[in-house]
Amino acid sequence: MQNISHLIFDLDGTLIDSSEGILGSFAGAFARCGISPVRPLASDVIGPPLMDTLAQLAGCNDSAVLRPLADAFKAHYDMEGYKLTRVFTGVPEMLRELALSHSLYIATNKRLLPTRLIIEFLGWTPYFRGIYALDFFEPPLARKADLIARILSGHKLDQLHTAYIGDRDEDRQAAGANRLQFGLATWGYGGASAPENAGQDLALDQPHTIVRLFGKP
Repeated sequence: MQNISHLIFDLDGTLIDSSEGILGSFAGAFARCGISPVRPLASDVIGPPLMDTLAQLAGCNDSAVLRPLADAFKAHYDMEGYKLTRVFTGVPEMLRELALSHSLYIATNKRLLPTRLIIEFLGWTPYFRGIYALDFFEPPLARKADLIARILSGHKLDQLHTAYIGDRDEDRQAAGANRLQFGLATWGYGGASAPENAGQDLALDQPHTIVRLFGKP
């Protein structure tokens, strides 16, 4: 692990727990639009891109339904919801230590605007060389795997010296598609219920484990 000098992090469920703000903004959006979600507003809906999640919650793919929901969600979350973000224990110390010896990046499905608001709100901006979301690019990218590929090429990162840290199977697949070592944040939304194909993951039981495993490059 000592040859890893670049670390790319997922955001929701890995560095932060933004469930309170996100779920509150979903509830507010559905109430404002006079629609009832077809499934419970629980943390397991957090992670996919916004429109995908809204389609699941609304039970349809009708843009006439989803677009007003998206607008209502964004208005609420970008003004107030993001401020309810909670940081997982040990993450600030981990980032501070790793930033001294590694180049750090964010690769998230969350929209770019609230991602930047959260990073600035938490005082983490100096830790990261780059903060990327699917809508950082025009047109927006479809998959996190494509986002990581853009980060690798844009910053000329060697795959052998780069790892991706996340908490969901999508994160695992994105790392695999780019031939990166994957670290599973077991404290996150999806990390506690890893699928059977998780045998090649680095199981991370707490943020400091990342520092211990990767150390100085």
